[in-house]
Amino acid sequence: MKKTTTSRYDVAEHLRTPEEMAAYLEACMEEADGDAAFIAKSLGDIARAKGMTQVARDAGLSRESLYKALSGERTPGFDTILKVVSALGLKLHAEAAHN
Repeated sequence: MKKTTTSRYDVAEHLRTPEEMAAYLEACMEEADGDAAFIAKSLGDIARAKGMTQVARDAGLSRESLYKALSGERTPGFDTILKVVSALGLKLHAEAAHN
């Protein structure tokens, strides 16, 4: 029997356009259920797709601190989230919840 080889799926490889990045973030925000670290991890995926070095520079953060903040292992401050979202060329928006 022939062995099947697999490779690890990396969503960052599939986020090519700003629209795809925004749609991914929107979907993650809907699925997060209040988990801020999950949102930070999704921003990390988008940042890797755009290039961590450039995003860090645009956000005014060191590359190392950006990796730590967006690792999903901690919850970064909201100011960091806002800087990263801006550096990614994205906008956050709010709408009324319809329960």
